[in-house]
Amino acid sequence: MNLKEIEYIVKIAEERNVTRAAEKLFVTPSALNQQLLHLERDIGTPLFNRSRTGWTPTEAGEVYLETAREMLRMKREAYHRLQDIAAVKKGTLSIGFPPERGAHMFTYVYPDFHREYPGIVIHVTEASVRRQQQMIARGGLDIGFMTLSDSQKTEDTYIHIASEELILAVPSVHPLCGQAYRDGSGPYPVLDITGLKYEPFALMYRESTIRECVDSIFRQAGFVPNVLFETSRAKTIIDIIAARMCCGLVPYTDSIPPRKEVAFFCLPGHPTWNLAASYRKNSYLSMPARHFIELASAYWKEELAPPHMDTSASSGQ
Repeated sequence: MNLKEIEYIVKIAEERNVTRAAEKLFVTPSALNQQLLHLERDIGTPLFNRSRTGWTPTEAGEVYLETAREMLRMKREAYHRLQDIAAVKKGTLSIGFPPERGAHMFTYVYPDFHREYPGIVIHVTEASVRRQQQMIARGGLDIGFMTLSDSQKTEDTYIHIASEELILAVPSVHPLCGQAYRDGSGPYPVLDITGLKYEPFALMYRESTIRECVDSIFRQAGFVPNVLFETSRAKTIIDIIAARMCCGLVPYTDSIPPRKEVAFFCLPGHPTWNLAASYRKNSYLSMPARHFIELASAYWKEELAPPHMDTSASSGQ
């Protein structure tokens, strides 16, 4: 195995297509295909199942890829260690974060990072929490930023950044808004969700980490919600609630800025999920990676800082 060959095969597996992989590698599809065929002849068995719907690794391919990814991870880690020893502020850093909220964090943090490490090229991946976890385990990401509960963590390392409260959102004209009360904590008044058991709800899609947290809230409340629709964007949930179509549950940061058509409430017990930075277990975390985590942590702690508590019964009033 040589590293160039390894990078080629891993890229084919990632793209599930030789043509797309060739585009990412800046080589011709025919050259990449010849490289693969030559390797398969040497090994004596195919590495991929060829299909019009996408190439998938064979059993032999899975064995090759497992070793290949580990070798690439070791190469990247060795470079990071050497660059830190030499105090050379050059190299690459691969970062993952969830779409939408992660993108806002990155655009806020990156200018400060670039001023400190102008020679570091960052490779960004916008992906779900589970996809990031898979990439970290395979060595495809140096660090990933994600929100999840403790039960959703893998065996990799997690650096706790902050806890974020999950917020109930209802149309501000809903009659139950008047039943909200203050309990001395949280950014909003408290409203018991059991009073909404017959209302329709817009929720985040079922495969998301927040949905697992939300489903747990409904189980504790003792009812299964009537799901109007599912989405990947909390802002879409807020918009449909503003149209008086349903209720919903969103992270605290998505309740800002307030909207007059929507009332936001804390839930009894103030359930939260955790914002964390994650990296591969027992791997080396470079100085640029540590610095980026510090900047991101400062950003999120500022974003999640509770505002001065309102004295009204409901944020929508």
